[in-house]
Amino acid sequence: MKKYAAIIFIVLVSTFLSMCHKAEQLSDEEYDERLSGGAATVFDETSKALGQKLPGLNERDARAHSLGDASFSQTFVSDPAPHFGGLGPIFNNVSCISCHHNDGKGTPTTGTITSSLLIRISTGGITAHGGPEGMPGFGNQIQDMAIFGVSPEAKVSITYADKVVNYPDGSKTSLRVPTYSLINPYIGISMAYTLSPRLAPPVFGLGLIENIPDATIVGFAEANKQNTNGIKGHPNYVYNPDRKATEVGRFGLKANTSTLYVQVASAYQQDMGITSVLFPNESCYGQSQSSAVLNPGKPNLPDSVLNNVVYYVKSLSVPARRDVSDAIVKHGQVLFAQINCSGCHKPTMQTGVDFSAPQLSHQRIHPYTDLLLHNMGDGLADGYVDYLAQGNEWKTPALWGIGLFEKTNGTAYYLHDGRARSIEEAILWHGGEAENAKNSFMQLSIGDRNALIKFIKSL
Repeated sequence: MKKYAAIIFIVLVSTFLSMCHKAEQLSDEEYDERLSGGAATVFDETSKALGQKLPGLNERDARAHSLGDASFSQTFVSDPAPHFGGLGPIFNNVSCISCHHNDGKGTPTTGTITSSLLIRISTGGITAHGGPEGMPGFGNQIQDMAIFGVSPEAKVSITYADKVVNYPDGSKTSLRVPTYSLINPYIGISMAYTLSPRLAPPVFGLGLIENIPDATIVGFAEANKQNTNGIKGHPNYVYNPDRKATEVGRFGLKANTSTLYVQVASAYQQDMGITSVLFPNESCYGQSQSSAVLNPGKPNLPDSVLNNVVYYVKSLSVPARRDVSDAIVKHGQVLFAQINCSGCHKPTMQTGVDFSAPQLSHQRIHPYTDLLLHNMGDGLADGYVDYLAQGNEWKTPALWGIGLFEKTNGTAYYLHDGRARSIEEAILWHGGEAENAKNSFMQLSIGDRNALIKFIKSL
């Protein structure tokens, strides 16, 4: 009987792998380029386009996604509370959705920072596992809010100055140059530190990103070593506290996290003060010790809730590309490759095998990223070292869905801290390894520049 069961299993596996390889075998002419996420693509252009579940989920998985969705939107409160307690004692926000608006990007503010723009802080030291050493009394992230009777760690102020950019054809535009500073820290600071602003990134399509083989990411870096165009991206290698191993980083603006499980658990602890089995200690210090021991040794977040939220993020689909037959979009696509934007924003890659999620398994996807760290120049440098990410290095962000951010956010902002108010501004901030591509963009006619931007908005 066991022999026949083994044979059946082998046949099923062979059939599954054969089906997975069909997408890989399609020619460019046969493949529908609207399918940014392969089988994980949905056709939705509304403000809710980034929050759709994977097509074809079975009843059990659809239920898990729905439960995770509810928890992702759930507002937490301070203890004592019968449900969804544990907020704080210090925190940045009260729910996941409050930062990741409509499962998309966060929105920065002017003046005192609130909501979805977080600030990392470091003394420049390195921890035993190679990560950034936080500030004594503050840790690695400034929590600017607190429950009643507790002092927030500090407030953070942001101001902008204008910088005019002149094109060779006489056109001009302006960029916003941000300055960040701490206000009213709960204790005095006498040592040097570095601040790193990080705008909440989109959370859709991350199941596909997690399923990209390490070899693919490393392969992009190896290919860069042969380049003569100035692009020399490299992967980040980070410590995974769940597996207790060093792994290729792929999540976070500096690729400082390797799995969705760690990413979600860390966000609960750092952003909301919600502890879990992975991070059982509060992210607070001397100003809130009495509050930190309300429930010693008992995580605020049940494993079931954490796992459902991880699955929710994993099972979010990718919106389809739009206007792929538009002549101007097609011209912009040619220009995108011609000036080598695709040197970092890789259009196409293949995911690995995931037997638990066929929609994520062996998919030909178009995320427009290489998941590598690149020197982006002094203009975008924050001086913050994050594992192997240097102070001027950032992970190439995926561009899929970027044309829908205006709908999902109301007003779209771009780059790691939202300083860019348009895709044009984001391009003009590129430097370092992207300096040549930026300069080539500036040399284009205004019609070609608009065509390139229209192509990017079609993604």
